[in-house]
Amino acid sequence: MKKISKNEKVRYQLFNHASKVVEGKYYCRAVNELMDSEIRFCNDCPLFGGRSIDENNIFMPQCCYFDIAVGFSDYMTPREQKERTYGLITAGLATHFPEYLEDNDKGNRFALIEQAIIYAANAHVGRHRKGTRMPYIVHPMETMMITAHLTNEIETIAAAALHDVVEDTEYTYHDIELAFGKKIADLVSEESENKREGQDKALTWRIRKEETILSTKGKTLEAKKIMLADKLSNLRASRRDYKVTGIKMWDKFNMKDPKQQKWYYTSVLGALSELCETDEYKEAMEIVGEIFSEVI
Repeated sequence: MKKISKNEKVRYQLFNHASKVVEGKYYCRAVNELMDSEIRFCNDCPLFGGRSIDENNIFMPQCCYFDIAVGFSDYMTPREQKERTYGLITAGLATHFPEYLEDNDKGNRFALIEQAIIYAANAHVGRHRKGTRMPYIVHPMETMMITAHLTNEIETIAAAALHDVVEDTEYTYHDIELAFGKKIADLVSEESENKREGQDKALTWRIRKEETILSTKGKTLEAKKIMLADKLSNLRASRRDYKVTGIKMWDKFNMKDPKQQKWYYTSVLGALSELCETDEYKEAMEIVGEIFSEVI
C-alpha cells in the first residue's frame, strides 16, 4: 500500500469502497474498527452505498465516504484499512469523517460538498499550515467534517469547507456568490476576518481578534457552528504541537504571547456559549484547559 509523504499534496475524493472480509474480519468505517463478519448493521448505516459481489460470489457492502485519494486502493485488507485510517487520524488528516452528509437527496448533497471541496482545494493550493508542511486544505476539510456533526444544513457544511477562501486567497465574496449562491457566500463572509493587508499582522493581532469576538454576537447560529468547528480544528492542531514543544509552540504565530492566545480562545468560546451542550464545544474547552495549563 502506498504511504502518504508529509510533503505530498493531498486530494479528497468520494469513494464507494467494498468492505472485504479477511480471516473472518472486515473493517467498518463507521465505527473505525475491525468487526466479526457475523456482525453487520450496514443497511442502517449512513455510509451504506449498496452491495457488490466478489470473486467468490459473496455479497460485500459498499461504504460511501470521502477519503484522501493518495494511497487509496480497493485492494486493501481490513487491517490495512484500519491502519491507514489510524495514520490519517494521527496525522490530523481525518479526525472526523464527513460520511454523515447523506439524506434522501444524497446525489445533490454530495455534489455540492464535492464542489465546495474542489473549490477550496484549488483556492488554497500550494499553501501549508503555519509552521508545518501539512497542506492547508486539511484545515478547511476538518472544519467541514466537524461542522457536519453540528448541523445537517448542507449550505452550512459547504460554507465550512470554504470558510477561509475569502479571508486568505484572492477569491472574493462575489466569486463565492456566483459559484454557490448568496446564502453560502454570506456564511463565508461571516467567517472572514479583516486582515488589514499591508500592516504588520503582529501589531494588528489584538484589534483583529477583538473584532472577531465582537462580531460573534451578531452571527447566525449556523455561522457560530462553523466558527466553533474552525476553532476546534485549530485547537486540535495546537494540542498536537503542545505535546511536542510545550508552550514554545506559540513562537510560530503572529501573536507569540500565550496569555494573549489564552484570552482569545476563552473569549471566543464564551461568545459561542450557545453551543455549550455540544460535544465539540466541550472538547474545545478541554483542550484550552490543557494547552494553557501553564499560563496564569
